[in-house]
Amino acid sequence: MKKMILTALAALMVSTALLAANQVLIVPDEFPAMEHVASKLQSEEKISSQLVWQTNLPPELSVYSAVLVYIHRGLDEKAEQAFIGYTQAGGKLVVLHHSISSGKRKNKDWFKFLGVSLPEADVDAGGYKWIEGVTQQLVHLAPDHFITTHKVVYPEQIAFKAAGETQERTLPGVTLKESEVYINHVLAGDKTRTRLLGFKYTDKSSGKTYMQTQSGWLKPSGKGWIVYLQPCHSLHDLENPVYERIVLNAVIWKP
Repeated sequence: MKKMILTALAALMVSTALLAANQVLIVPDEFPAMEHVASKLQSEEKISSQLVWQTNLPPELSVYSAVLVYIHRGLDEKAEQAFIGYTQAGGKLVVLHHSISSGKRKNKDWFKFLGVSLPEADVDAGGYKWIEGVTQQLVHLAPDHFITTHKVVYPEQIAFKAAGETQERTLPGVTLKESEVYINHVLAGDKTRTRLLGFKYTDKSSGKTYMQTQSGWLKPSGKGWIVYLQPCHSLHDLENPVYERIVLNAVIWKP
């Protein structure tokens, strides 16, 4: 009898692990946008999701096919280390919007792990700035990558020239309204990072147009991968079918 019970428990543990392996873990501190993502993953990709607060993480993240981080306020040190450990052990970490924000400067390892800095200076001197309630245009920078191409149809052609480029390009893109733009994310110059999306934004008060290539990227970390997508200020960004599809692609992409 004891042997039968142990066998049954072992089978249950294997079954539970296999179930989680087909699941995505979503860690938000604001839920409507991520509930939308979970619903679309289920309806479009037949992938189930588990949504938890960062203070209630499962003890083992390695069983999840992807972990999405959508944390606006402070990032707890325990969660920070869990996300880093999961990625470096072979996991796929999808970091959305304000999971890179000024409040995370106080975290010991987060920005170093991501290869990002947010300079503290005036925006025109290269300092980081966020502006909400704006219209921004996303441009497609990676024409051969699954995340930005699978089932994605860009409705616009956008004139774009980033810093260091000598000629303006016309790139496929999409306009997001009532969004939030992050200006002057500084990315470490590692050659392993792939830039997926850029943005074009004109500030109404100054008339200045910003064009930068930091709105979407991916990079390896240890045995795993980090994917960052900047838009996702609210559910409104995700109601755009182009951007919604890009987020779903980040989750289902197989490195």
